[in-house]
Amino acid sequence: MAQEVRGVIAPGKNEPVRLETIVVPDPGPGEAVVQIQACGVCHTDLHYKQGGINDDFPFLLGHEAAGIVESVGDGVTDVAPGDFVILNWRAVCGQCRACLRGRPQYCFDTHNAKQKMTLTDGTELTPALGIGAFADKTLVASGQCTKVDPSVSPAVAGLLGCGVMAGIGAAINTGNVGRGDTVAVIGCGGVGDAAVVGARLAGAAKIIAVDVDDRKLETARTMGATHTVNSRTIDPVEAIRELTGGFGADVVIEAVGRPETYQQAFYARDLAGTVVLVGVPTPEMTLELPLLDVFGRGGSLKSSWYGDCLPSRDFPMLIDLHQQGRIDLSGFVTETIGIDGVERAFERMHEGDVLRSVVTL
Repeated sequence: MAQEVRGVIAPGKNEPVRLETIVVPDPGPGEAVVQIQACGVCHTDLHYKQGGINDDFPFLLGHEAAGIVESVGDGVTDVAPGDFVILNWRAVCGQCRACLRGRPQYCFDTHNAKQKMTLTDGTELTPALGIGAFADKTLVASGQCTKVDPSVSPAVAGLLGCGVMAGIGAAINTGNVGRGDTVAVIGCGGVGDAAVVGARLAGAAKIIAVDVDDRKLETARTMGATHTVNSRTIDPVEAIRELTGGFGADVVIEAVGRPETYQQAFYARDLAGTVVLVGVPTPEMTLELPLLDVFGRGGSLKSSWYGDCLPSRDFPMLIDLHQQGRIDLSGFVTETIGIDGVERAFERMHEGDVLRSVVTL
């Protein structure tokens, strides 16, 4: 039978979020109901609240989550009730041209649950990134559930569902950072710091963190940055060149999503180097670069979708590395909060003193 649970919704553009009773249906074919244990407060949820994604209000917010599978629908064989899972927002189809070429991380037909969760009056909710995990329970496609070691803290595991995976993957999967490389990361929020962790894990010799906030730069150092640049007072392109023998970095990861910082990344890379865009721009933003410079500098300009991750491959691997002490995912959890603290967590994002607030249930 359908269940009534608590959930955090964004009722309209820029309106304060509300804690409401939501109705979660029984899982249909290919679906699963997951009891949420923890969900990070990601900047993408704020984008939804501000109307920056689309206007399909009301939204059921939250997507960076981990929990226990409660029930599954017909035909589900990859997960079972009782499994501890991280939720992902790119359940691969297995049939599109990317999947059939053996590149499922680029799946062009990812899917979500077909049924809708609702308010008690029947109003249909749009779950953020097809998940909607600021709730006691949520309905997802079974392919959005990735089993991992159940001994890990849910507050830590859930972060791989979005921001931390996006950053680590931008370095390892998209940027192909290798041993001895020089790497610059522009923007040191949660995603940027995760890119620092990924670059360190890949064996980068020099990792240069760039931000306008000294507090964020200090945090980046604790994550593995070898050098920091405050771009509020120093030209970051010149600083990165100076730190790399005048050449520029082998890989520059832009974790802000703005034209001006992307341009800095473009000119801060070495010849034949790689720029990785993992920061998410807004629809009205445009970019202008001299085409001769694009040609003459060579190399690659890449966008990183979800860190180009394959959840079934990458989530268990990163959890294992955390359990072995080779990476410290717990360092991303600044605070744990109740389900009624989401609005305040959005405010703290602007204050710049948190990597992740995590809702625990």
